[in-house]
Amino acid sequence: MIEFTQRDIRQIEEKGISKKTVEEQIRTFMEGIPNVNLYAPARVGEGILKLNSKEIKEYIEVFETAGHSFSLLKFVPASGAASRMFKALFGFLEKFNPEKESFEDYLKNQGDSNIENFFKRVAEFPFYHLVLQRLGIKDLTSDADKYAFVNELLREDGLNYGFYPKGLLPFHKYGKILTTPFEEHLFEAVDYASANKKAALHFTISEQHQSLFDEEWEKIQERVTEKTGTAFEIGYSYQSQATDTIAVTPENEPFRNEDGSVLFRPGGHGALLRNLNEQDADIIFIKNIDNVVTRDQSPETAASKKLLAGVLLHLQEKVFGYARLLEGDTISGNDMEEIKTFLIDELNVRFSDSYESFTIGQQLEILKDKLHRPLRVCGMVKNEGEPGGGPFWVKDRNGNISLQIVESAQVDLDREHQANIFREATHFNPVDIVCGVKDHKGSKYDLLRFADEKQGFITRKTQEGKPLKALELPGLWNGGMAYWNTVFVEVPISTFNPVKTVNDLLKPAHQVQSE
Repeated sequence: MIEFTQRDIRQIEEKGISKKTVEEQIRTFMEGIPNVNLYAPARVGEGILKLNSKEIKEYIEVFETAGHSFSLLKFVPASGAASRMFKALFGFLEKFNPEKESFEDYLKNQGDSNIENFFKRVAEFPFYHLVLQRLGIKDLTSDADKYAFVNELLREDGLNYGFYPKGLLPFHKYGKILTTPFEEHLFEAVDYASANKKAALHFTISEQHQSLFDEEWEKIQERVTEKTGTAFEIGYSYQSQATDTIAVTPENEPFRNEDGSVLFRPGGHGALLRNLNEQDADIIFIKNIDNVVTRDQSPETAASKKLLAGVLLHLQEKVFGYARLLEGDTISGNDMEEIKTFLIDELNVRFSDSYESFTIGQQLEILKDKLHRPLRVCGMVKNEGEPGGGPFWVKDRNGNISLQIVESAQVDLDREHQANIFREATHFNPVDIVCGVKDHKGSKYDLLRFADEKQGFITRKTQEGKPLKALELPGLWNGGMAYWNTVFVEVPISTFNPVKTVNDLLKPAHQVQSE
């Protein structure tokens, strides 16, 4: 095994990581991470619920009737920086020189459709008039104005949007008011994640951005509170350094910085499982920071969230009832068969062929184990070519079959059979999840116990021009929730409106239709 110096050990301990954990990570690099073994795509009727209008109404009513009696929390991963969102604009600044070529020639030479579309509809961006005002001009009449516009938008001595967290960029404009995803999530939370005029939200952010979020909240608090009639409880957490993972060379030796220290890297969004585990609420809604819509379009989003929460409450009531029954002394064979049928038909649990050969006592323990797990109800949208993970039936190394969200990076797409299953997916995961993280006694599950550590990712990166291998922890909604009870429900594509590039702000979901 790798020999660490005393300096290395001090560095590891300062991060709050054990030497054993680092050694296990290096062993993972050496052994590799086995690909997920896809068994079949989840489809409507085969792992995905498609509800009719009557059922949708009934589940929404379940939540609207009972939801206020539960503690609710909206959990928003929000640590992403906006630099990738402006990739095309950074490229424009590097390649375009208005003193040497015209904008038309630039477009012809570069074939840059992203920049062409950006300027074709530039007046529709929420920040358009703000940038013009800062430049002291009325419109973009010259090529030099176009360059100056992007420069003002991104550069450190301008608005510096390339540095900002995505959650604090202006996404929408209502009259003269620019609003950020952070603010839109507050308004949205009032529609489904609030009770008794109170709403609790938790944002996972980068520590370097804490002051920016504080400043934004101070700026909007009075207006948002007054307009919604709601008191907000806002919490923040950072990705813990203890979840950083060691980087190694292609030969699996610790990768060292120029000063000789070992390079550690953030463990990916799977590291946020610890942040989620620290939250204490009966029902937790999970939604990414950039997936918001303008307020005139939010009722459909709110209805979808209430639907998922209603399904969760309906299932949870049954789970809790069966869990209490299993604790009693009078359970019958018929009761056990009823519980097993519920697990199969409504929680998508699969039993091994050897289950029937076990003793009654052993079967009781299996039923208890399969019931006593956190529950997630995940919205799934029809696949229309969007990137991201999808719903699949997966067979693990012990032959157990379960319902999982799987990313393409987890699948060996060079194997024809696996590639075919992956391509046959009819739906994808928009990160639209409602979680029940407590048992029938009200005790919170330790979510770290229900993660599959073997579902991480090994990626290849470079640092200062040198190749390295990096390890990402099991994704929050992939391996991080591998041993949860899982239910997939089809939701409208209109509930999925992420902003991956700046031009996504031109889509209808981000254009205010009424004020």
